[in-house]
Amino acid sequence: KQWYQRRVRGDLMRFLLRVRCWQFRQLAAIHRASRPTRPDKARRLGYKNKQGVCIYRTRVKRGGRKKPVAKGICYGKPKTAGVNQLKFQRSIQSVAEERVGRACGGLRVLNSYWVGQDAVYKYYEVICVDPAHKAVRRDPRINWICNAVHKHRELRGLTSAGRKNRGVGKGHRHAKVIGSSRRANWKRRNTLSLRRYR
Repeated sequence: KQWYQRRVRGDLMRFLLRVRCWQFRQLAAIHRASRPTRPDKARRLGYKNKQGVCIYRTRVKRGGRKKPVAKGICYGKPKTAGVNQLKFQRSIQSVAEERVGRACGGLRVLNSYWVGQDAVYKYYEVICVDPAHKAVRRDPRINWICNAVHKHRELRGLTSAGRKNRGVGKGHRHAKVIGSSRRANWKRRNTLSLRRYR
């Protein structure tokens, strides 16, 4: 499974992906998949073929994010005048997770992976977990996700794709996020704290 997934340039894989993309195009933007398209990848990301764990497939439009302004008119300083060549701060994969998380409010998003792309869309499969299902709640390997603190983790940048966009990590490359996030880091450095005893 892995060897042909890695060799995307091979004729067999190119043909498979083309047929898959055609099939995905005919389906709804967000739909339940009966089984993972890439079982090896899904299992590495935490998928188990058991009750309470399911796969949702979704598509997101490719490309940058045009600024939604009427007739392309941005009022204010020239810095804000751009409309077309703007890019969204998060990846398309994290947008896919977010849309599935909103559509399936009772499920928790565990992870996601790429399954194909064409000229217009990128297709992702999102692994979802039902926190109310007894098979999940009784399993010590996965029942951490049942805690209330993991509600909508995809909206708060806590999934793997979301963490990549936040720039969270260790080392000199990640000095800008020391203190949990860019905003917290900036706020700490720019807040004058005048304590009574200092």
